Amino acid sequence: MIVVMRSGCSKADVQHVVKLIQELGLKDHVIEGTDRTVVAAIGDKRHLDMGAIENAPMVDRMVPILAPYKVASREVSPEPSVIPMGQGATVGGKKIAVIAGPCSVESEKQVIEVAQKVKAAGADALRGGAFKPRTNPYDFQGLGEEGLKLLAKARDETGLAVVTELMSIDQVDMVAEYADVLQIGTRNMHNFNLLMAAGKTDRTVLLKRGWSATLAEFLLAAEYIINEGNKNVILCERGIRTHESYVRNTLPLAIIPAIKRESHLPIVIDPSQGTGHSYMVPAMSRAAVAAGADGLIIEVHPDPQHALTDGGQSITPDQFSDLMDSLRQIAPAVDRTV
Repeated sequence: MIVVMRSGCSKADVQHVVKLIQELGLKDHVIEGTDRTVVAAIGDKRHLDMGAIENAPMVDRMVPILAPYKVASREVSPEPSVIPMGQGATVGGKKIAVIAGPCSVESEKQVIEVAQKVKAAGADALRGGAFKPRTNPYDFQGLGEEGLKLLAKARDETGLAVVTELMSIDQVDMVAEYADVLQIGTRNMHNFNLLMAAGKTDRTVLLKRGWSATLAEFLLAAEYIINEGNKNVILCERGIRTHESYVRNTLPLAIIPAIKRESHLPIVIDPSQGTGHSYMVPAMSRAAVAAGADGLIIEVHPDPQHALTDGGQSITPDQFSDLMDSLRQIAPAVDRTV
């Protein structure tokens, strides 16, 4: 249920409604828009008398939330959310956010070099894996906390926000100490305990879609994070598994307008994981911007042929710079900037 407040209501009026919602044993979620404030009442309301809320001062009306994902839906927040990434960068506004960097942090030289070059090309944030979930247990698993320290050093030198993957609950405090944005990978989209743990932090969460998840399941996973009090969630499409073999994953860009219709949360596209081939990354990045994506997350490596992880889908810093130039030509056509 959404409680729509009248224009001009005071904070005290909103808090009165919040108190009534809590007294009914429901969870409150306040959204302040440019014109109106609404308060979502989340929980089982079938046997509750909501009359006290409806008759509260400065309440305009009450509207049921029809979507299964409550606080992530457009019904709760008709205006698109702008989510902070740290270091002054945001996702969801007119500017398309670009997150770039290596799949894995391999060395200080590698991560600092990439950070400096993607920053010079116009990136807003640095991606890099300190902990790597690998299908093969014998593959490179990342540098762990040492990798986090190197990412933090790169942030200090460039001013880029740091985006890195969180794999388990016992890593939450450690990763949050170094990172600006906690990434939940595709394998963990249904790890509900991890989603709730991330939701208890004050760090923005970038949630990647599971490779077989429906749109509804994707948004319900985001709901787990928001319900724990963390409203700063960025959705990320990284491709789904299909019968096709010429790509690592199939990148369904149709999810962009679908998410825009269903949710107020911003969505970024991962063309690197979404295709598995570096030659496809520029074209799919341009297509994502044209389709209305709020951002891109791109794998960039100074020497892809010798990358410890996913070299085949990584572009070089020079290729990234050229891609950024082409995006600057496309973005104005959809009333965006890069």
